[in-house]
Amino acid sequence: MNAAVNPLGSAILALLLGTAALVVPAQAETIEVTIDRLVYAPAEIEAKVGDEIEWINKDALVHTATVKGGAEVLLPAKKSGRLLLNEPGSFDYVCRYHPNMKGHIAVGP
Repeated sequence: MNAAVNPLGSAILALLLGTAALVVPAQAETIEVTIDRLVYAPAEIEAKVGDEIEWINKDALVHTATVKGGAEVLLPAKKSGRLLLNEPGSFDYVCRYHPNMKGHIAVGP
């Protein structure tokens, strides 16, 4: 019987399609952080494992995004750099050259 004609078949098809949409994993995101006038914006980031952060340096100075005892991303003047988030946790970061520049990343599973 044609599902478009049979209301029960239509309901089952809609349920199956809805269920299929629920099991598709969320796609990773790229989160942009702008550096302008010695400030990370936004300074607080919430992300998930698999997301990537892209710092876009608009300053005429070299910066870094440095996690103490962890990753460091070099950010040349007027360029950008990226970091793939591989583990959950809470991480503070600073610019190695300008320690007054501070940011925070909260990474969920």
